[in-house]
Amino acid sequence: MKADIHPDYHDITVQMTDGSTYKTRSTYGKAGETLVLEIDPKVHPAWTGGPQRLNESGGQVAKFNKRFAGISLPKKK
Repeated sequence: MKADIHPDYHDITVQMTDGSTYKTRSTYGKAGETLVLEIDPKVHPAWTGGPQRLNESGGQVAKFNKRFAGISLPKKK
């Protein structure tokens, strides 16, 4: 392994959106700094499942047919 090419790996504190904190090791900032998260796994819908959207009327084809049901093409003579 080459010397002096790797970033400094040190202890930091991570502060979640609810104010709770935990210690971890990272290359972020300097030793002892606090990383304050604006979005974290406790509140973000990507991790919590978020509001589920149910599509009760079927898939994309059903949605298309419902939207354009009143439109008809002119008949060929």
